Amino acid sequence: MQQKLLVRSLIAAGLVAASVAGYVRAGAPPAAHATAAATTVAAPAATTQLPGFSWIVEKFGPAVVNVSVEGKATSAVAPTPMPEMPGLDPNDPFYEFFKRFQGRGPMPMPRGEMPMHGQGSGFIVSADGRILTNAHVVDGAQEVTVKLTDRREFKAKVVGVDRQTDVAVLKIQASNLPTVVMGNSADTKVGEWVLAIGSPFGFENSVTAGIVSAKARALPDENLVPFIQTDVAVNPGNSGGPLFNMKGEVIGINSQIFSQTGGYQGLSFAVPVEVASKVQDQLVAHGKVTRARMGVSIQNVNQALAESFGLSKPTGALVSSVEKGSPAEKAGIEPGDVIVKFDGKEVADSAQLPARVAEMKPGATAKLEIVRKGSTKELNVTVGELKEGKVATAGGGVQQEPGRLGVAVRPLNPDEQQSGAKEGLVVENVTGPAARAGIQPGDVILSVNGTSIHSADQLRSLVSKAGKHIAILVQREETRIFVPVDLG
Repeated sequence: MQQKLLVRSLIAAGLVAASVAGYVRAGAPPAAHATAAATTVAAPAATTQLPGFSWIVEKFGPAVVNVSVEGKATSAVAPTPMPEMPGLDPNDPFYEFFKRFQGRGPMPMPRGEMPMHGQGSGFIVSADGRILTNAHVVDGAQEVTVKLTDRREFKAKVVGVDRQTDVAVLKIQASNLPTVVMGNSADTKVGEWVLAIGSPFGFENSVTAGIVSAKARALPDENLVPFIQTDVAVNPGNSGGPLFNMKGEVIGINSQIFSQTGGYQGLSFAVPVEVASKVQDQLVAHGKVTRARMGVSIQNVNQALAESFGLSKPTGALVSSVEKGSPAEKAGIEPGDVIVKFDGKEVADSAQLPARVAEMKPGATAKLEIVRKGSTKELNVTVGELKEGKVATAGGGVQQEPGRLGVAVRPLNPDEQQSGAKEGLVVENVTGPAARAGIQPGDVILSVNGTSIHSADQLRSLVSKAGKHIAILVQREETRIFVPVDLG
């Protein structure tokens, strides 16, 4: 089974590909209800007219640009052996050509800097030539060229790049340019029609349409962006192009695709325009983006964890670790706290919290509402500034925690205490409920349902008195995470 990949869709120049696809969207009429004594009668067919997109393309298509980049890529490729002769007939004129290179060993490959070419999309946000695109489109570029729909070309200056949100701002020297209208993705609903314009595979000003599939999607290693998910056909080269709503407003920047092949598979992700606009303002004003931080690691709350932490429903952001000396520690936040409100707004999902914190100005104070051991508390945290930015070994003293949990544990040795956790128990072997929950040998058990673990006897006692579900805080390498365990 092929691994699914999140692909930032930047296409190398010279790669020529074409795909042709057709689809028909049709809605079946609802089934008619029939009584026991009546014959089923088909309901009248519903006539639904699909929306028209041409006016959006005519009005705002000229504001969508093609972005071409040139740069240098370092080549460190080792020499590779020549391939075997491709089964040619000895009488074939190419037979001697291939044979001549056999036995000569690896063919040397060029080293050092290699030319790099790429293409993406962008859109004009001010008549004097300010353009938004993706950071990964222009990352490492030495020269950026912007081509308009009227075939005019301009050399562009990279005003600023923010890799954490994948947003970049470009500037070209021009005036009276066509521009887009910025909207608000918060007003967009799942199921609404949306439109993308860009340069997939280098085909400039291509138009594709679909619907919003989901909002506030959290992607791996992208926790500062609540992505808009769509089924719009977005392919390599669409990166940096606008996502329009049916009012003709830009609500996002097309950024990534989820694909097994590198091409369109119905899972596309866009950076919300609110995020991009805030990044743009800071890049233009300061050349960099400043964000706030609390200094916590968080995870989502599922049903098992909700029961373990005394929540009425799975909601909030569960704190799995608190950085020493961080704003969170100073505010009194502890591992096991569930943050359910931040600055007066409900935190329904852990993915919402990092973006909300990052939007604050460093030094500002926010009010938190947390649930700790079943009780609600309020804390004030003064946020700081976000900077860019070992498995436990086997040993003696193994003790088995019999029965309900199914782990063999031992105390931390001095080396492990210096390199990682200061207390807890190292998991040596795991079976039963713990194994099914995903606990692994080498994990360090730090707490059970918020109570710190100091000995195997204490662990055994807590597990024996627990209900059906417990939440175990484990440290795995440098990461701390709560693992819900169903004890049955």
